[in-house]
Amino acid sequence: MGVQDRSSEGMDTGRVLAGRYVLGDRLGRGGMGTVWRARDEMLDREVAVKELTVNHLPEEELEILQSRMKREARAAARIKHPGVITIHDVLEDDGRPWIVMELVDGRSLADVISQDGTLAPREAAEVGLQVLAALHRGHQLGVLHRDVKPANVLLEKGTGRVVLLDFGIATFEGSTELTRPGDLVGSPDYLAPERAQGERPGPASDLWGLGATLYAAVEGESPFRRTSPLTTLAAVVGDPLPEPRRAGALGPVLAALMAKDAAERPTADEAARMLREVTAGHTLGMKARPAASAHRVPTQQVPVVDRTDKPARTAEHPPTAPTLPVPEPAPHGPLPQA
Repeated sequence: MGVQDRSSEGMDTGRVLAGRYVLGDRLGRGGMGTVWRARDEMLDREVAVKELTVNHLPEEELEILQSRMKREARAAARIKHPGVITIHDVLEDDGRPWIVMELVDGRSLADVISQDGTLAPREAAEVGLQVLAALHRGHQLGVLHRDVKPANVLLEKGTGRVVLLDFGIATFEGSTELTRPGDLVGSPDYLAPERAQGERPGPASDLWGLGATLYAAVEGESPFRRTSPLTTLAAVVGDPLPEPRRAGALGPVLAALMAKDAAERPTADEAARMLREVTAGHTLGMKARPAASAHRVPTQQVPVVDRTDKPARTAEHPPTAPTLPVPEPAPHGPLPQA
């Protein structure tokens, strides 16, 4: 499906949405949307605004994308977790949906890897704990993310807070799919084997995406990326996990999260316990699946990956971990994006 970006630098700068949001610089763009810095004149604060930026599509496909974008806002608003971007408003302008969200001063994990290099295993484990906490909270509420990857993990500058972005293809349990037969939604090299084979995803599918994301964080690239989407999907389903070279104690966690059989992957609590062991500097046995720890909560101090003063992207409150007792978020800095 050909998706075209219709925005250009400065094209919409100064535009006012809903009589209150004044668009500023463009912060970034992806396959479905462009994110702008904006000023909320009514509440006198900076926000981020995401617009749907595609055209030349059949009306049916455009309606699907618009529905996905609105679903993104509902999914993120439903979760209400410090590791998930805060949604302030949803509006329609020029016949398209716009999402107004908190502005987060930070960079995506993908940008950090490409600009600064790979993370140390303990840093990656700290990031993983926070992403896992956000995913787990969503799973408790029946929301699957379905596109966990480094580009959707935002690291807030100066606070250590990690924010999971882009719930545009999230699903709610019991909801109808916003796809047609044959559609495969998500990034191929971060897609779990069961999804690549057309099976219905579950929480374990998001944990696979987390494993692939952490693999990329320490190794510099996703484990199954090949020369085309088809060869990538074939590798995801059939190839063994490449032996990581820099993962150290994180290696067994990566192997567990990316077990080909979803039933063999750890639960969120088990994965959290394994990641905490890595942040504590402990070594894990390669084969042993950890015993479930139902009430332990991962640490969330996480003073990681604020390696440079380079400006970045966007989000706010500090993360908490999987399990029911959710700790108070760590102190955080200025309000921030998506």
